Amino acid sequence: MRLNRALTLLATSVIATAAASGADSRIDSKSHRQSSALFSLLCGTPLKSLVGACNDHSSATASFHTRLASKYADHMLLRFNISSASEHDAFYSAIDTLLLDVWSVTKSHADVRVRAGHVKALMGLLPATLVDSHKVLSHDLSAHVSGTYPDKFKQLFQAQDAAAAAGYSDAHIERLATSDDLFFRDYQPLPVISKWMQLLQAMFPSYVRLVTIGHTYEGREITGLRVGQASNAAPTEPRKTILVTGGLHAREWISTSSVNYLAWTFVTRYGKDRVITKVLQSFDVVFVPVMNPDGFEYTWSTDRLWRKSRQPTPDEACRGLDLDHTFGFGWDGSSAAHTNPCSEGFAGTAPFEASESSQLAEWARNVTSDNSTRFIGLIDLHSYSQQVLYPYSYSCNVDPPNLENLEELAAGLTKAIRLADGEIYTVAPACEAVGTLSATSASASALGPRSETGGGSAIDWFYHEMGAHYSYQIKLQDTGIYGFLLPRDYIIPSGEEVLSAMKYFGDFLLGNNGIERFDVGGQKVMAADEAGNVEL
Repeated sequence: MRLNRALTLLATSVIATAAASGADSRIDSKSHRQSSALFSLLCGTPLKSLVGACNDHSSATASFHTRLASKYADHMLLRFNISSASEHDAFYSAIDTLLLDVWSVTKSHADVRVRAGHVKALMGLLPATLVDSHKVLSHDLSAHVSGTYPDKFKQLFQAQDAAAAAGYSDAHIERLATSDDLFFRDYQPLPVISKWMQLLQAMFPSYVRLVTIGHTYEGREITGLRVGQASNAAPTEPRKTILVTGGLHAREWISTSSVNYLAWTFVTRYGKDRVITKVLQSFDVVFVPVMNPDGFEYTWSTDRLWRKSRQPTPDEACRGLDLDHTFGFGWDGSSAAHTNPCSEGFAGTAPFEASESSQLAEWARNVTSDNSTRFIGLIDLHSYSQQVLYPYSYSCNVDPPNLENLEELAAGLTKAIRLADGEIYTVAPACEAVGTLSATSASASALGPRSETGGGSAIDWFYHEMGAHYSYQIKLQDTGIYGFLLPRDYIIPSGEEVLSAMKYFGDFLLGNNGIERFDVGGQKVMAADEAGNVEL
């Protein structure tokens, strides 16, 4: 009864909040979009017979598409094959000159977003070899952008009466809260994610705790779920803890949904799945799905392709910092990309200038200094390019002390993903995946986006400063067809990939060199015959 009462109160809060906003014709468009997004969770197809207020509004949908078309229709995604240092330098000189948005770089190519009207100028700055090698991945990004929003987000919701909440039985509310078919059908906006996390804590209070990491520049809470079932005995040492983060870059929605999927599965499969149960008995796992709430909210209200935070910069016309280059270890504010506030890679004028990275670091220091937590691993989810990256990001001239173990575990993570659904992920040190190649470099294989050069990354800081010696950044699907705009159909498959990797990760840290036996597609898979010795 207590569980049902908690669910009722929280679900009623969702309904009342959105109904109150929807009933006021004077609300601004941002608030209306938020209330519509909240109700998108309540208005899924299986619940249409229960919620009579879910109505279609074709004119609103048409207006939504018109707005997207006007904003993104002339945005193209181009891919360039870069095979030499001279091509690399010419490419990034053009990028810096035109302030273009580099989406992804691998050892063989770079993807860049450019307005159709700027293509001629870009080509004029590039050597003929690059001009001849390029291809168009997308002529019009507006359709891909539209495909990431929930259908109900594109429609105006006409609230009936706040008292309609009384028509929800406890069973209906519990079904809403516990149905992955509903929650993971769509990408979810920040208000829905926040309420959903509260529901999980209310449903599983014995081993799920809502934690506040800190606050953003605009005052939003950065929240996470701390999941773990410690023994009843009084703790004699800090709890070993794994941190899982997503949404550091606002537009990478698949990273947020994947953290949510991991949290949901770990919470609901505890006591049922052998590996998950062992992991949560031995470690705490802290899931933080939205590390950049201000930027994430902005992708829903204004610009789907926004990447940075929303903190002001020295240039009033250019807001935001690249949060993954604002941490204190190996911070580099000297490169062109990091010193220009209008660059997608702007790192600020000093380490931890960004509110969000500063708050995360302060929280991490506090929970370790009070002797309650010892970080042993970090999984920082991003997109895209299907890579597993390990420290260091700031330099390729320095190897981490446990390099061999990092490489071994990274290879195991890619194998676990491949066994889950056949997708191929590659392994690299983060410096190769995000570093630039100078004209004097001996190798032309380590090509990287100017938007992500230098240090100050989360994985480097947690590895070096917090002693999380198994820290990884995982760049999720895909390899460039959709880029940051993965359709909603990818939410669950991507979640399953990361789940397989996370179970391998946890079992490796338990000393089993990866999962000894776990389910993949209904089959039992053996991955190790004897326990390994892992120093945590």
